[in-house]
Amino acid sequence: MNSEKKTFTLLQLAASIQRAIQNVYSNAYWVKAEMHKLNRTSKGHCYPELVQKENGEIVAEMRGTIWKTTFEVVRRQFEETVKEPLRDGLTLLFQVKVNFHPVYGMGLEILDIDPNYTLGELQKEREETLMKLKNKGLLNKNQQLFLPLLPKNIAIISVESSKGLSDFLSVLKANAFGYGFNTRLFPAILNGDGAVESIIFQLEQIKKYTAFFDAVVIVRGGGGEIGMTCYNNYELCEAITTFPLPVLTGIGHSTNLTVAEMIAFRSAITPTQLADFFVENFHVFAQKLKETQRTIVQEANYLMISTKKAMINESRIFRNSSIAAIIAQHKRVTQSNNDLLRSSRNKLKTSKEKLLLSAQKSSSGIKVFHKLELSQLKSWEKRLNSNVKKRFFEAGEIVQNYKTVLLNKTSAVGDNAKRQLNQMETTVKLVDPVNVLKKGYTISLFNGKSFSKDNFPGMGDVFETISAEGMVKSKVVEGRNDGINEY
Repeated sequence: MNSEKKTFTLLQLAASIQRAIQNVYSNAYWVKAEMHKLNRTSKGHCYPELVQKENGEIVAEMRGTIWKTTFEVVRRQFEETVKEPLRDGLTLLFQVKVNFHPVYGMGLEILDIDPNYTLGELQKEREETLMKLKNKGLLNKNQQLFLPLLPKNIAIISVESSKGLSDFLSVLKANAFGYGFNTRLFPAILNGDGAVESIIFQLEQIKKYTAFFDAVVIVRGGGGEIGMTCYNNYELCEAITTFPLPVLTGIGHSTNLTVAEMIAFRSAITPTQLADFFVENFHVFAQKLKETQRTIVQEANYLMISTKKAMINESRIFRNSSIAAIIAQHKRVTQSNNDLLRSSRNKLKTSKEKLLLSAQKSSSGIKVFHKLELSQLKSWEKRLNSNVKKRFFEAGEIVQNYKTVLLNKTSAVGDNAKRQLNQMETTVKLVDPVNVLKKGYTISLFNGKSFSKDNFPGMGDVFETISAEGMVKSKVVEGRNDGINEY
């Protein structure tokens, strides 16, 4: 005998399940889950997919509902506290109420989201990233790289439409000193979802062309701290700190440094400030170049004056020595001539006395003796004239030799001095500040001197900047003197 089966309609069963769930789960509960997808509609309602993962596998999944009015309140409170937008992939603490709908099935109506829990999770991620980098010895790895003295070839990671990029390029390209920079943009997502993967991808692209760049900059503009948690991601930070070129950041916020900023070669609050850093490098170099040029000119002038004085002194000494030698030789010739004359006279006198004595003894021999005397006198006269001429000729040759040596030495000293002056003139022209400034460099002076440890402008100070086109005065409103003070 067939017995009639008790049957229910699908709606009756669904209504029964609905009543049972309402009776058992009448309260609200706090549930921790990952918001896999937010699924916001055009009407403002959201239907997030909530999941729980273990070892990368989804072990639980439920559909959530956030009505428009609730979402606006929750979103605003979340962003004000966490400084991050609600986005896919965040692990959140939801206040939910269990619902069952005959058509849509089981779901969770989301009443609230605890932003403090998320803040703690983000801080935990930041600390974990720092700890991993420290354990691997990577915290300061990028900061230990060498930045060229004049870094002018710059790879930029940014969004093409970013105001931060526009500000950065404006400062570089339109700097008042005319310094030239070569830049190339590598477009990337810089906030929220996809930022980590996008930035890492562009770093890998730049790595293929490291020989063409001096540094890499990551710049974004505005937005406060919203969307900044991607810069605490370990994979991104590891890619930055191990990059073969210095990586500098200017990602536009002033508090709570991200890990990426902490481990970068250098970080700036804004893209504009980062661009000022590059311009300042050129400015400092130009100032040092001007100081070096001034020193070279001073030393060259001193050397020329010293050389000229030495040449004049040497010429004077040589002239005086030559004149003294000529006078001394003339005295010796005169003395020799006088001695010869005295000797001849003495001999003549002696001979005459002998002749007179002989004449007295023998009158007959007077004539003979007289002839002999005349002959001898003539012989002595010839010898005397010959010796005198010979001595005067020798003295003339000595004087002529001294004159030739004097002329040759004076000419050699003049040629040597002329060569030194030409070399110094060539050296001075090589570092002529006009030629240097025409290449796009400028020079800054503070208190009339170049920047140094003891002569560096502080807040509110005015310094001068000189270029090939003219001079401007600037007032320090913000700056940094590495290795000295920071303000």
